Amino acid sequence: MSDFKKTGRKKNFKFKAELNQLLHLIVHSLYKHPEIFMRELISNASDALNKARFYELTKENILDPETELSIKINVNSKKKTFSIEDTGIGMTEEELVQNIGTVANSGTLNYIKQLQENGEKVDGDLIGKFGVGFYSIFMVADEVTVETRSADPDSKGFRWISDGQGSFSIEEIKKKTRGTKISFKLKKEHEEFSEDFRVISVLKKYSNFVDFPVYVNDKEENTVQALWRKNESELKEEELTEFYKFVSMDYNNPLGHLHLSMEGKVNFKALLFIPEKAPMNLFNDMNEKGLHLYSNRVFIEDAASEELLPEYLRFIKGVVDTEDLPLNVSRETTQHSPVMSKIKDIVTKKLLAMFEKWAKDDTAKYDIFYENFGQLFKTGINTDFTNRDKIMKLLRFVSTENVNGELVSLDEYVSRMNEDQKDIFYITGENRQIAERNPNLEYFRKNNIEVLFLTDPVDVFILPSLNEFDGKKLISIETSEIDISKNSDDSSEEKLNENALDSLITVFKETLGDKVKDVVESKRLVDSPATLVVDKDGMDPQMERMMRAMNQGQGPGMDQKKILEINSGHKLIKNLSTLNIANNNDIILKDSIFQLYESALLIDGNLKNPSEFIRRMTELMEKATGK
Repeated sequence: MSDFKKTGRKKNFKFKAELNQLLHLIVHSLYKHPEIFMRELISNASDALNKARFYELTKENILDPETELSIKINVNSKKKTFSIEDTGIGMTEEELVQNIGTVANSGTLNYIKQLQENGEKVDGDLIGKFGVGFYSIFMVADEVTVETRSADPDSKGFRWISDGQGSFSIEEIKKKTRGTKISFKLKKEHEEFSEDFRVISVLKKYSNFVDFPVYVNDKEENTVQALWRKNESELKEEELTEFYKFVSMDYNNPLGHLHLSMEGKVNFKALLFIPEKAPMNLFNDMNEKGLHLYSNRVFIEDAASEELLPEYLRFIKGVVDTEDLPLNVSRETTQHSPVMSKIKDIVTKKLLAMFEKWAKDDTAKYDIFYENFGQLFKTGINTDFTNRDKIMKLLRFVSTENVNGELVSLDEYVSRMNEDQKDIFYITGENRQIAERNPNLEYFRKNNIEVLFLTDPVDVFILPSLNEFDGKKLISIETSEIDISKNSDDSSEEKLNENALDSLITVFKETLGDKVKDVVESKRLVDSPATLVVDKDGMDPQMERMMRAMNQGQGPGMDQKKILEINSGHKLIKNLSTLNIANNNDIILKDSIFQLYESALLIDGNLKNPSEFIRRMTELMEKATGK
């Protein structure tokens, strides 16, 4: 906070430049959703009430201990005014400055600007996600007044006033009761929010499940229900959807839900939801508010995902309520609580069981889930060793058998394996189209051997943990260790005899030198003359490409030498053998060997000097077409 000055008992502040810009974006980019301001103000009031209830249970003294925990909205259609007041925890002067004088997330402005530059919709849903919901009030008001007093008995009252144009003031006032009151006159184009019916409709839409009574002009209007405490048979789809939208701040309907009521070693109830769509940045959004934690209906925190869910399930939203957690817990103690650990184990197993049921009985729903959250979900292979086998069965892949992009499980792959096939084969690549052009697929296509496409960037990190499924190894078709000797000599093309092949391979090795680890005859190529494969102890090609991109070609593994395989039945290789027999120092022979090698590098995505490659190719074409 900058430019502080004191005038009598009133203190004036200027917003930071970033907040000024953010306010402008909120007011001018979210005009299609002006009603959002009510959702945000009610949500903030609910948070303040939850804190007050917790304060009452854990502190000896609190201001106004007998006051009802409630939210009161008063509107005046004649004066076009709106006010919302809660009896919550309230704020001190310092908290006023921190909470509504600064931006909760310094990256918010850049993020919204980036969305706009990319032509993407700046949705009202973004406001709550970044902790700047209060500022949405300036969509409907020119000037806002906040009157507040902390729940501490020795606290003082303060008034905050701002027009959202760059500054705000704070002054001490006499306020007898705790809590916060926000009031303002509505802009002319938003005077509809001074009408009872309009306010009630927004309340029903967004905040019907606030866990406190909400009064509109002194009449209670919300439905205060702890849905998670009802029996599954009593839950209606409409109220489930409404509740999900309330706890998740999501506009979309949930993909599905899980209702739990557990008694035994640990007692808890839970209502969990799987979103229909993943957030814009699935991995970065993992630690946002997800699971709300209650202790016997008393709110503890709204960001309990870290304690209650494994990292690969952090996208789950909802509520967990347990009677076994002491009310004086802090965020630090919940992280190490045995109660939380037990709940986490049970919730994880129940969610995985639900996904198994979807995968078996509702494949369309499971495919939607996997498409949206599979990238994060599959990382559980590396972290959740207890449930590793269950997760493996839930993994899905695109394969050579599924031409329309349908997903296949490892169980399905195994059920389709050839009678004499011992291993599960896969290939990595940036996408399926690129992977399908890889020469190493030729043998497998010819012999009707299914190959999985692993094209997700996360796949290369989980491959070491996959290793084996149902007693069968998962092997890359780009490595030298695969056993494809059987049926490898049934090509219609006549191959070089042993002496001619050995002589040609010697020239290949002499020409390429230490650029390759070895040169051998290929048993996997059908239509291509040459390919590069990784030694059995080498790095997966996709991992190599990722490391090269991250390290700009520097660091360990960046100069990995591969094995060059040549197809002795290919006409080009036979022509090179003829040149070799005539003159093993023939310049066209040497240039052709380099060109074959660099062609393989090009397909592999590792050609460092394309200009040299083009120069040599041009010279070879000149010689081939000259007289």
